[in-house]
Amino acid sequence: MQGRTERGWRPPERRSAPGRPASQTGQRRQMSPARQSSPAGLAGLAGLAVLAGLARGLPQSLRRGLAGLASRLRGLRQALLRGLPQSLWPAALTLRAHLSLAIALVALVTVALAALLANAFVSRRFESYVREQHEKKTAYIVENLGLQYRERTRDWNVDSVYSIGMYAMHDGYFIHVDDAEGASVWDAANHDMEQCAAIMGEISERMGRSGSPGEFVAASYPLYKAGARVGDVTIQYYGPFFLSESDFSFLSALNAILLAVSAVAMLVSLAIGRVLARRISRPLAETAEAAKQISVGNYAHRFDAEPKTLELRNLAEAIGHMSAALEKQEGLRRQLTADIAHELRTPIAVLSSHLETMIDGIWAPTRQRLQSCHEEIARLGGIVADLERLERLEQLGPLSRAPADLMEIARGVCANFDGAMAGRGLKLEIGGEPSIVAVDKDRIGSVVVNLVSNAVKYTPDGGRIRVTVRDSADCGAIAVEDTGAGIPKAELPLIFERFYRADKSRNRGTGGTGIGLAIVKSAVAAHGGTVEAQSEENRGSLFTVTLPKNAP
Repeated sequence: MQGRTERGWRPPERRSAPGRPASQTGQRRQMSPARQSSPAGLAGLAGLAVLAGLARGLPQSLRRGLAGLASRLRGLRQALLRGLPQSLWPAALTLRAHLSLAIALVALVTVALAALLANAFVSRRFESYVREQHEKKTAYIVENLGLQYRERTRDWNVDSVYSIGMYAMHDGYFIHVDDAEGASVWDAANHDMEQCAAIMGEISERMGRSGSPGEFVAASYPLYKAGARVGDVTIQYYGPFFLSESDFSFLSALNAILLAVSAVAMLVSLAIGRVLARRISRPLAETAEAAKQISVGNYAHRFDAEPKTLELRNLAEAIGHMSAALEKQEGLRRQLTADIAHELRTPIAVLSSHLETMIDGIWAPTRQRLQSCHEEIARLGGIVADLERLERLEQLGPLSRAPADLMEIARGVCANFDGAMAGRGLKLEIGGEPSIVAVDKDRIGSVVVNLVSNAVKYTPDGGRIRVTVRDSADCGAIAVEDTGAGIPKAELPLIFERFYRADKSRNRGTGGTGIGLAIVKSAVAAHGGTVEAQSEENRGSLFTVTLPKNAP
C-alpha cells in the first residue's frame, strides 16, 4: 500500500463517544482479574529478586504484572507474620524441613521462570502474528474500497462501501472514505456514532485487561481503480495493534494451560523434593543419634543401614570408626584399672600382713623381713613411676633437637642391660653403621630403652637380641630384633595403644602397666618418624624405628 500516513487520532466533537480512548493513563494502568491470572502474574508469586533482572528484557505488560503481584505477595506475607502468634514459629527447623524448603524454593523459581519465559516468547510471537494480520486486513479493506468506484458513472457504490465499512467496524476498524475531490463518501462515525463508541470502549477495555498500552490512531491510504487514484480512505484502529475477542480468548486459554502445567510441575517437584529430603536427612538423623549414644557411653551403637550417598557414607563410617576407637580406649582404661588394682593389691597385702605380725609381736623385725617389706615398697614405687611416665606422655613438651649418632645412643643404652642379661645367658648384639640425625637424645634414648627392655623381658633364657642401626640419605633407623615369645597377629595393631598388654597373665617378671610402647610411638611421632612391628608367635619380634633427617 502506497502513500500511507499514520497519526494519532482524536474524534472530533461531532463524533465524540461516551467512552474515552484507552490511551489515557488511568485505563492503561488498570489491572483486571484476567490480567492477574497470566503466567507473568504466576511468576510474580515467587516474589524473588533474582527474577527482577531477568524481567527487564520482557514486555512492559509482563514487568508490570510481575511487580504488582510481587508487591501483593509481600503484603500477604507481612499480614501472615502479624497475624500468627510467636509461639507457632519454631526456634529451629529440622534438616528435612530446611531441605524441603530449599528444594521447594528452587522448584518455585524454576517453574516461575519457565512460565515467565514461555509467556514472553508466546506473547511476542503472537504479537507479530497479530501485526501481520492487521496489515493484511488493512490492505484487504483498501483494495476492496478501491473496487467500489464506478468508472462509467464516475461515482461510488455506496451500498458496497457501507457493507465493507460495517464489517470493518465490527472488526475494530473505523473507516472514512473521501472521493478524489475530498468530498465525503461514507463515514462510520457519522453513520452510527453510538455503535462506534461502544466498539471503541470494548476494544480499549480488552486491551487494558491484556496489559498492552496503546491508543486509537488513524492512517490514511490512497484508493486506486485501474491505476488511477479515485479517492482516499482513513482507517482508525487501536494501535500499535489490538486483539479481537477470539484472540483474547486464545491467550486466556493459553495462560490457563501454562498456569495448570506450572502448578502440576511445582507439585511434582515438591513431592520429589520431599522424598529426596527424607533420603538425605534420615542417615544424618541416624548419625546424630549415634553421636548422642556415644556421648552417653553406648559405644556399641552402630548404623542399621548403609547410606547410598558417598559423603553420608563417609560420615557414617567416620562415626563408626570413632565409636570403635572410643570403645577400644574404654576397654584399655578398664584393663589399666584392673592391672593397677592387681599390682597394688599384692604388695599392700604383703606389707599389711608383715607389719601386723611384727606389731603383734609374733614376728621379730629381722633384717630379712624388713628387706621383704622394702621390696614390696619398691614395687609400689615402680607402679607410681609408670604413672608418672604416663603423665609425661600426656604432656609431651617441645623437642630439644641436636645432631646425634644413633649408633652411640644404641650402644649407651645396651650397656645398661649387661647386668640384667648376664644371669640369664642372653646374647645382645649391636651392628650396622653410624647415622647422624637431629633428634632429642633423651627421648630417643627412652625409645631404645623401652624396645630393648621389652626384648629382654620376653626373650627366654639363652636367647638372642640384636640391635641394628641403618643409615640412608633421608633417614636413620634403629631395629631391635629378639627371639622371644612373639606377639599374636591379631594383637599387633593394638600393642602401641596406651595401657595395652599382650601378656594377660600379669606375671611380675614381665607384667607392667602397658605404656612402654605407647611412649615409643609418641616420641617417634614427635620427631616425624614411624615405628613398625613385625612378629610371629614363638619365633620373636622385630621393631623398626625410622627417623627422618629433614624433619621440621
